[in-house]
Amino acid sequence: MPSRIRATILKIPRGHVSSYGAVARAAGIPRGARLVVRTLSQSHGLPWHRVVAAGGRIAIPGEGGLDQRFRLEMEGVKFSGKKVRMAEFEYKFPRKKTAKQKNKSTSGRQKAAANRREKRES
Repeated sequence: MPSRIRATILKIPRGHVSSYGAVARAAGIPRGARLVVRTLSQSHGLPWHRVVAAGGRIAIPGEGGLDQRFRLEMEGVKFSGKKVRMAEFEYKFPRKKTAKQKNKSTSGRQKAAANRREKRES
């Protein structure tokens, strides 16, 4: 599981942030925000500063929090008070299609192909 979390954190581009919960969901671990925190504290070489608490709040106390804000500002991330402007700088992970969604898109293609055949025949 920590390897999936690490891989997900590495997808957050420079100048963007994500929340602990969003990283967990994108890694396939719903309700795993605490596991993301633990993985960040035990791993080296990750862009840890790009992961913030819900609503854009920096949850690291003291100098660590100041360091995180400084690093984010160096990447161009803007703040409103003590929170990141999530509407502008939040990275939205691409959603994976479920089996149900895949079936729907396939049936849509089949319907479109059938419509084209009907038009050609008439």
